[in-house]
Amino acid sequence: MKVATFKEWTLTKLDKNFGLVQVIDEECHLLQEWRTLSNSVEITDFHKQTLLKLQKSLIWGGKSWNEFELENKFISPVIMCAEIDDRTIGYFLERQLSGTVGDYELSGIVYGMIAKGFRDPDLPYFCMHEYKRSVDNQGTPDAQVLAAMLVAREQNKNQKPIYGLYIVGLIWNFIVLNGGEYCISKNYDASDDDIFEIFKMLKAVKVIIYKNLLG
Repeated sequence: MKVATFKEWTLTKLDKNFGLVQVIDEECHLLQEWRTLSNSVEITDFHKQTLLKLQKSLIWGGKSWNEFELENKFISPVIMCAEIDDRTIGYFLERQLSGTVGDYELSGIVYGMIAKGFRDPDLPYFCMHEYKRSVDNQGTPDAQVLAAMLVAREQNKNQKPIYGLYIVGLIWNFIVLNGGEYCISKNYDASDDDIFEIFKMLKAVKVIIYKNLLG
């Protein structure tokens, strides 16, 4: 059995070792369904004002923040604003995730995950990785989150899709893994009106988990 951490991978290496195929945004029905569902989400005035306040701080200082500042001053407040947590699923930070995928034992720290569980994560349905910027980090953000999603897929043992997100500075990309295919969304810029689309995509994740993934 080979051992590797999430940060060691690139998309090319994941494709070759695990037989994965990338599908473009416009041809991924699960990503389109996610986006369609998000379009039905209504944003209250309270949430809109909260998002705009968080965005103002991001615009002022976000490009100078380190990873911890970006996570704590913007990413987690936005996700918590989406009200993911209840007594069945929760948003967990900096948790270890490991599992066997093919001939590899993969492991690493997942910056954020939405998983079944109240105090501790059980089955992960959504994985997130965050980077301050596209350079000066070990590994690549898209591959690192996809590697974690592969482990989540194996832990669920039901061949249902796994959802995810990676963030590089101001840019958010959503990702879906379905069997041996994965799709990466277009860029969403948190410093402009995309902030509301990001929020609605996050709100829709909870609906998808309850409707399609919880076992």
